[in-house]
Amino acid sequence: MSIQRRLARFNRMFANRIVGRVIPRLPGFGAVHHRGRRSGREYRTPVKVFRRGDLYVLSLPYGSDSDWVKNVLAAGGCDLMTRGRRVPLVEPRLYVDDEQAEIPALIRRVLIRINATDFLALRPREVPRIEVPGDHAGQASE
Repeated sequence: MSIQRRLARFNRMFANRIVGRVIPRLPGFGAVHHRGRRSGREYRTPVKVFRRGDLYVLSLPYGSDSDWVKNVLAAGGCDLMTRGRRVPLVEPRLYVDDEQAEIPALIRRVLIRINATDFLALRPREVPRIEVPGDHAGQASE
């Protein structure tokens, strides 16, 4: 078993349970809320997250073979809790970025050091606007 897989296993069994509730409140971190593909059980996974335009990008230090990544891909999205708010995300897309030019410098140094080049990009789900009868916001008055 590789060192990355051993570290992932340790984090899943111990560290995530201890810091998992605090990390999503810190800048640059979040928690992915997803459902198991087979069990249907809900899970919460702490992640490192950053924005690139309209996309939320999650670094995958343990690779794209992690169960939570497979769950998100199978479901076509997830919810991300970050900075005290829950953001529904859709259209997950895996990619490899060896250069990591668009990643903030401090994060890039850490990710390069642990050879983490896999990422998951998702976009926020658009929430349809609910029309309220009698609501004429944005219309010119007569």
